[in-house]
Amino acid sequence: MKSRESLVRLKEFQLKEKRRQLKQLQMMMSEFERMAKDLENQIQYEEKKSGITDPNHFAYSTFAKAARQRSDNLQVSIKELQAQQDAAEAVVEELQAEFEKAAALEERDTRLRA
Repeated sequence: MKSRESLVRLKEFQLKEKRRQLKQLQMMMSEFERMAKDLENQIQYEEKKSGITDPNHFAYSTFAKAARQRSDNLQVSIKELQAQQDAAEAVVEELQAEFEKAAALEERDTRLRA
């Protein structure tokens, strides 16, 4: 019956690990969103300072162009992380069900032994 105890511990570890990974994804997404917001503020400031808001204008700020590109790259990364988060949430739900099943079997075995 030790194998069931090991199975429960394994499922619990897998569940905790996947939740940790999910939390890291969420933290990365929020950090990327904060960085993109900062870049947008810098772009607005630069456009206000130069008086040119059209990115296709020949005198448009190169800093604003670069910041806009970085912001766009961050938005793409956020979308990719969102897809990873959705997949991780599905795995967490599956692992939660497996853990609960293993724990129920272990509890049943413990009652039978008693």
